[in-house]
Amino acid sequence: MFQQIVDIQREIYLTFAGHIKDYAAGGGWASFLAFLPMGIVFGAVHAMTPGHSKSVLATYLAGSSTKAHRALLVSLALSFTHVTMAVVIALFALPLVSHSFADAGSSPALEVVSRGLLGIIGVWMVWTAVFRHGHAHAEGEGLLMGFAAGLVPCPLTLFVMTFAMIHQVAVTGLLFAATMMMGVALTLSAVALLAVVFRDRISYLMRKHPRLLASVSRATGGLAGFVLVAIAGVEIANWVAVQ
Repeated sequence: MFQQIVDIQREIYLTFAGHIKDYAAGGGWASFLAFLPMGIVFGAVHAMTPGHSKSVLATYLAGSSTKAHRALLVSLALSFTHVTMAVVIALFALPLVSHSFADAGSSPALEVVSRGLLGIIGVWMVWTAVFRHGHAHAEGEGLLMGFAAGLVPCPLTLFVMTFAMIHQVAVTGLLFAATMMMGVALTLSAVALLAVVFRDRISYLMRKHPRLLASVSRATGGLAGFVLVAIAGVEIANWVAVQ
């Protein structure tokens, strides 16, 4: 199944590249715009592959008291940041891409910053679970988590933007990024809602035991915080090891 996802992703990517080349050669907008909605499919499929902070998103939401509508905002913040970072880098730092990015299109510095911020959020969640009686979360905490997790730019968006700019049709790359962002948001929103439904279902089953529920809720929040700290620690340690 994973190979099928990769194959679908590759086919859409190559077709997009072909349409961008045709437009750059004077082929007109018609064929490119007709194929553009496939960018949503591409983004949704791409977000199903490993990465994109799905586990971080689900872990945070399972350990928080975030409602469904705010969970969607968190997933949208993650999606927007993930794709937009690639667009910003392509537009404003293209001459430095070869020096700043590894062969696979990753950005070690941004990954360290992203995981460091997630580690800080994890420490806050652990502190809240241990030292605060309630299980409340700061109003902007979820959006900060989405922003921090999405700081690592999307490599495929970066590749398409670079390809479009090389052919001097950057607007096609921007349109692709916009549609791809919609697809990524669809997949991550589904992950967010499933995490909230799972958490709320567990809460419903335990509602007859409020003290037990409160303890489990705090423990879950603390565990989620520990997981975020561990993810941050491992990523930063790996980065330090290769320096």
